[in-house]
Amino acid sequence: MSSPRGNRRPAVLEHVPFGIVLALVAVAAVRILQYHWRQGAVIIGGALLVAAVFRALLPDIRAGLLAIRGRPVDVLTYTGLGALLLFLAFTITNGPFGS
Repeated sequence: MSSPRGNRRPAVLEHVPFGIVLALVAVAAVRILQYHWRQGAVIIGGALLVAAVFRALLPDIRAGLLAIRGRPVDVLTYTGLGALLLFLAFTITNGPFGS
């Protein structure tokens, strides 16, 4: 008896790209909690850029939870937010949080 899904991969594999991005954010959270907020912000910015690459390259069904809106909107949003966060992390100096 064949499964109703046919020969598709397990559904959990659709969420691997999101899991990678989430793991990067978890690493960033650890760095922020260790009072290295600038490094954490850079890692989160990088995670958003990784999400943009995944969203641009993977089909909608394989993008999993990274697919929120249409592909162009997602890619532009992830890229814009990632670039903005990287810009802020690299340019803010002498703030209340130190370096």
